[in-house]
Amino acid sequence: MGAPKQPLTPLAMAILELLHERPMHPYEMTQIMRYRRVDYRVKLRPGSLYHTVERLDGQGLIEVVDTQRQGRRPERTVYGMTEHGRDVFTAQVHQMVATPADEYPEFPVALSALGELTPEEAVEQLKMRVMNLRARLAADQVVIEQVTADNLPPMYWIDYAYSHHQRKSELDFTQQLIEDLESGRMPWPDESGHHLAIVKDEKNDKTG
Repeated sequence: MGAPKQPLTPLAMAILELLHERPMHPYEMTQIMRYRRVDYRVKLRPGSLYHTVERLDGQGLIEVVDTQRQGRRPERTVYGMTEHGRDVFTAQVHQMVATPADEYPEFPVALSALGELTPEEAVEQLKMRVMNLRARLAADQVVIEQVTADNLPPMYWIDYAYSHHQRKSELDFTQQLIEDLESGRMPWPDESGHHLAIVKDEKNDKTG
């Protein structure tokens, strides 16, 4: 039961974060994560959560502290965090906060391939993204207004505020990109120009 060989996954971090509050069984963890919208930033599936709990238990980061049974329901195992788990969790939080991670979101990949579409297709899909972003931002705002009305301390939903800010920035960028494409400020590459650039690069490689 040593330290994990690989950094803890986002789901593992979310589980350990919950267990800072009190011991819980996996079903309760799932319900609280969904209520708090943790599934907006962590892939949350019941099967993967149970598997992650078992792995954390095997690593000595959490341990069984109780079992519960209600009526005819199956027995539920309650887990608590170990001291080793607290140490590993704290060390990873330090690293994650201080060091920007290399992350690989889909949108930059799509933007790099945008020139392979027609200008009309590109603008149409970007406008669809704007609609989807506005819908997500509106849903965000409902949640933010609710937690504000409930006087929930901002530190408890700072991750949600960060995601909301990211979506606003992405919306601004996407709207500006659409304007630049429609106005011609960002010219669309033609096929011949694209191939000329490739030939030029190949020539430089041979003579460099």
